[in-house]
Amino acid sequence: MKSPHLLRLVVIAPDLAVAEAADDAALALIDRSRQLRIGLLEGGFNLVATLPADTFLRERLAQLQPDMIIVDAESDARDSLEHVVMATRDERRPIVLFTNDNDTSHVDDAVAAGVSAYIVAGLEPARIRPILEVAMARFRHEQGLRRELADARTELQERKLLDKAKALLMQRQGLTEPQAYEKLRKAAMDKGLRMADVAQRMLDVADLLG
Repeated sequence: MKSPHLLRLVVIAPDLAVAEAADDAALALIDRSRQLRIGLLEGGFNLVATLPADTFLRERLAQLQPDMIIVDAESDARDSLEHVVMATRDERRPIVLFTNDNDTSHVDDAVAAGVSAYIVAGLEPARIRPILEVAMARFRHEQGLRRELADARTELQERKLLDKAKALLMQRQGLTEPQAYEKLRKAAMDKGLRMADVAQRMLDVADLLG
């Protein structure tokens, strides 16, 4: 398990090329984005890149392989999050969103989409490290729960396959349930396969032959 300071971080932020804009809100956002990155660097974090939330984000993240994604967003937080969530759909990573937007109506949607931490007005350098530590811990916990749920579903599926295969053997070969189970177990051992795989093959052949 990596120390928080060894994590490879990518910041998703507005393009600083708009710094020439005279719009006060844009300039404030740019300054806040700089402060976030300064805070990460001063905290000793490994900031590997700052990227825009665009259609190329998936490819860039695949190349960089960050451990955590920091989203720096204001009123366009929802649009930025949609890009990040789509880009990490196949390879999940902890996502931390920093914003000064006091409109928290999208917090539930953000958390449901996979955001590990939604931080409003939380750019003080002293707060950044514990925020990232908690976000990483929460992400790992949720990933553990997902694995447990996936394992439980797989086990249930395999049990259903075995039950169907045993029922087929009992019906067609006149075996008792223990005998059918033992036949499946022996076939799995002889072929070096899992019992569920043997059961699936048996059912596939039965469906083919009718």
